[in-house]
Amino acid sequence: MAEEMRLIIVSGLSGSGKSIALHVLEDLGFYCIDNLPVALLDTVIAEVQSGTEPATSRLAVGIDARNRSRGLNALPDLIAKLQDGGISTELLFLQASNAVLMKRYSESRRRHPLASPDSSLHTAIESERELLAEVVNCADLIIDTSRTSIYELAEAIRERINVRGIDKLSVLIESFGFKNGIPADADFVFDMRSLPNPYWTLELRGLTGKDPEVAEFLAAQPAVNQMYEDVLQFLGRWIPRYDDAHRSYLTVALGCTGGQHRSVYMVERLAAALRDMHEPVLTRHNELGSHPIQKQ
Repeated sequence: MAEEMRLIIVSGLSGSGKSIALHVLEDLGFYCIDNLPVALLDTVIAEVQSGTEPATSRLAVGIDARNRSRGLNALPDLIAKLQDGGISTELLFLQASNAVLMKRYSESRRRHPLASPDSSLHTAIESERELLAEVVNCADLIIDTSRTSIYELAEAIRERINVRGIDKLSVLIESFGFKNGIPADADFVFDMRSLPNPYWTLELRGLTGKDPEVAEFLAAQPAVNQMYEDVLQFLGRWIPRYDDAHRSYLTVALGCTGGQHRSVYMVERLAAALRDMHEPVLTRHNELGSHPIQKQ
């Protein structure tokens, strides 16, 4: 029996890492095509499906603002049509802040695809955001690469897309610091700032929520345990609903002031409990230096 086809559409802002994403997917065994016109997607799928090699059941295509706006606006309906036709289709959207994108273009000295002699780089980036508005609205997974290295992006794609497999909900629980802003990829956000803060205990200040001393301090706080039970009950109720709705990805963000103690502890504790009822459950700590996604 032929293997079910899996299609990953990679889109996003120029300079956000789309080429890296496609290279990683190619290494994972996907047949990759960049800068594909939306109108040709049906034709490419038919050609790939006619092949005999097992690898051709995994296809990744790059579709971005170099397409005509009419084609981009038609993409959501096309994805729905493909899914109704039995093709597992996911849309990965990569983005970054304007400041980061401008810095990357300045350092690389590359030309933005929408740049013109009469407009600034900032204008080109904003125009691209507007063109891709319909695309990002139907994304299954959004990754903001503003603070992500190419190695962390590659790891995220390997763990979230490749490990997930077909018809499995990948759950990522991440910690963050409100001082650096809320992660753009979050579906649910929980605020831990009302909990007792280990930062104000001198011997705990330089540690993190992964250290036993901090975990012991927080586990002894009634408010922490009440917050844990409330969030666990909420996620325990809604993760199966997302799974039943055939969602591919769910990202839960827990934040505290600096993203070092309370949110890190809560992420680790919740992930351990949720793995008894669902898999895969991954974790990520955005403020702890290098922050790769951790496997189950």
